[in-house]
Amino acid sequence: MLSLALGRSRIAIGEREAHAVLMLRGLIVLLLVVSVLSLGTGAAGLTLADLFRAAMKGELSTRDQVILWNIRLPRLAMGLLIGAALAVSGALMQGLFRNPLADPGIVGVGAGAGLGAVLAIVLGGLLPAGIAVHFGGQLVPVAAFIGGWGATLLLYRLATRGGHTSVATMLLAGIALGALAGALTGIMVYLADDKQLRDLTFWSMGSLAGAGWGKLATALPLILPVLVFSPLLARGLNALALGEAQAAHLGIAVERLKQLIILGVAAATGAAVAVAGGIGFIGIVVPHLLRIATGPNHRYLLPNAALLGASLLVGADMVARTIVAPAELPIGIVTAVLGAPVFLWILMRRQGLMGI
Repeated sequence: MLSLALGRSRIAIGEREAHAVLMLRGLIVLLLVVSVLSLGTGAAGLTLADLFRAAMKGELSTRDQVILWNIRLPRLAMGLLIGAALAVSGALMQGLFRNPLADPGIVGVGAGAGLGAVLAIVLGGLLPAGIAVHFGGQLVPVAAFIGGWGATLLLYRLATRGGHTSVATMLLAGIALGALAGALTGIMVYLADDKQLRDLTFWSMGSLAGAGWGKLATALPLILPVLVFSPLLARGLNALALGEAQAAHLGIAVERLKQLIILGVAAATGAAVAVAGGIGFIGIVVPHLLRIATGPNHRYLLPNAALLGASLLVGADMVARTIVAPAELPIGIVTAVLGAPVFLWILMRRQGLMGI
């Protein structure tokens, strides 16, 4: 009887892994399709048909070359990078907290980055002229990244005692730090003038409008290593699902694993928020949907999350560029409109309010 049950369990696991591999292949195709469509989408009039004709003839006008190489390609690359970073960070956080509704904001990156950006926008004019010239237009992203990292390191310090990091303490301290950052942000909003308020509103909603090769070069060294090396944490995350004590008995260096996840999420999410502003729901919805579809095995969950997160953000950016063209809708609004109903469905499903 026991052998029969084990055999059935192995078959079920094998079927789920086969499904996850199939999902991986499908997401690669989806990413390619969305990327091609993104290159042909925009208010400048360069359509996908124009790009196809240019590819067949081997020629593209100077104007279209500028649009393609200086605007759409860096914007596409930025969308792919940030979408993958947010989704993988969400998967890592959910694995660490053993809670499918956790998101990267738990480690304080979002609140700290938001406060840093607000301080730069409102008080940046008070800095010496030499500092302002040195940073140029990158003062807000730099301040946001410093704020995100500072909040994460403070949170990690508060949650660590005697070499042991308590995820429960981190969660509670994160709520407190988020409230404090929100209060300080409110003070800065009260002191801001009309122009600064517009800048604050636009930044907080998120956008890829300012994407360029310079911003991409700034974010890439911080995000790419996390995306590349996060699959190496899959075994530890799978063991951690059994509990910290059980994971330690299986040979996992639990505290080291926590450190790597927290610092990796802080780097990837901090860089993403710094260059694109606040973009919600990608980090919480994407990993949970994949857990429902293919199971909790992080060996497949992490790469699938990167692919789906990148595809969803690029798709949302296409909607943001076209729905109110020639104007542009902040991408955070699009992800919220798409992600909030899915998040509510997830909550109702977990509470047994829906039979699907």
